Amino acid sequence: MKAVVFSKNKKVEVKDVKIPEIEDSREAIVQVTSAAICGSDLHMYDGRTNMEKGHIFGHEIMGIVDSVGEGVTQLRVGDRVVLPFNISCGTCINCAKGVTSGCLTTNPEGVGAAYGYAGMGPHEGGQAEFVRVPFADFNCLKVPGEPWDKFEDDFLMLADIFPTGYHACELANVQPGKSVVIFGAGPVGLLAAHSAFIRGASQVFVVDPSKERLKIAKKFGAETIHFSDGPIAKQIQEIRKKNKLLTGSLRPGEEKLLKGVDCGIDAVGFQATLPSGEKSDPTNVLCQLIELVNPGGHIGVVGVYTEKDPGAKKPQHSKGIFELPLGDIFSKALTIATGQTPVKKYNVLLRDLILSGIAKPHEIVSDHIKIDDAPAYYEKFDLRGHGKGKDCTKVIIQMKKNFKKRKAA
Repeated sequence: MKAVVFSKNKKVEVKDVKIPEIEDSREAIVQVTSAAICGSDLHMYDGRTNMEKGHIFGHEIMGIVDSVGEGVTQLRVGDRVVLPFNISCGTCINCAKGVTSGCLTTNPEGVGAAYGYAGMGPHEGGQAEFVRVPFADFNCLKVPGEPWDKFEDDFLMLADIFPTGYHACELANVQPGKSVVIFGAGPVGLLAAHSAFIRGASQVFVVDPSKERLKIAKKFGAETIHFSDGPIAKQIQEIRKKNKLLTGSLRPGEEKLLKGVDCGIDAVGFQATLPSGEKSDPTNVLCQLIELVNPGGHIGVVGVYTEKDPGAKKPQHSKGIFELPLGDIFSKALTIATGQTPVKKYNVLLRDLILSGIAKPHEIVSDHIKIDDAPAYYEKFDLRGHGKGKDCTKVIIQMKKNFKKRKAA
């Protein structure tokens, strides 16, 4: 089968590799119909993790069940499924508590496993024609319909970025009536904005250096802020004055509230970009959020911060150690919550919001490509909105022309 494999820093290749086989009675083989390129893939692509050469990329996967082990009871050959990027056993203490992102069973290297990701177990990714699914009954979410119907793109977003955007709002305590600022208009940041409105936010600001990505944020109803237009707090203040939001309800001395928000979301992570475009300050976004969020507010961090960063410019950053203004955090009584998304906590809810027409995560998709085009699109996606021409906000690899139903093994 064809698969996208890591070659070296800044290079992936499409190679012919062996089709995976069932190794445990609780596993299934899924024939992939769609897989997406994720911003998290770029951390490995850029050499900011210790990714092994030849490992198959891809943790956003959906397809059709091709074969099942004898211990699988809830799936049948031909079922259409989407896979949470977390690979979980469903029975360890963390899974029992709903923290499937911290499964104790599926990663011999540590806590939590994923498809095709450095440091998260030996599992091959799904940017390929077939993928092996451990603990298939637990890890496959069935979805209605047929391959490549109108919901294909929406359902694929359930593998990672839609639940991650929603989880960001959960961490940031986004509630009806609250104001939110989101740093990053990549796929996760955009779907965090979409999720914030679904959860009833009164106003959402999205910050990014890409004007093209900010246009998508506007489609979801967000106010957009570009780095080059001045200090973020001042821009928020000006937008509120222009829209006459809050101004009539403030008492003398409360004007500072025009610059701040109730909730903040970091959808960027350790490869944060400075206004100049330089990627050299991993705490840039967090420090700005600490400044912007009002006293007693909440910050949700779903942008990735790694324990090891071979590409870091400072020794402490290479070990995942960062300086933060703890004094400001304490004096403002801020709550900061972080971590990978336990996808299964949200994916059924979000699937049903898609089916009802309330959620439309497909709005962020910019490109549908063949698997042979993946290396070129990794290069384009890695520009993160700084390139010339059309921006890649979300790239989906479609296996449609390669799809053939097979009989159960």
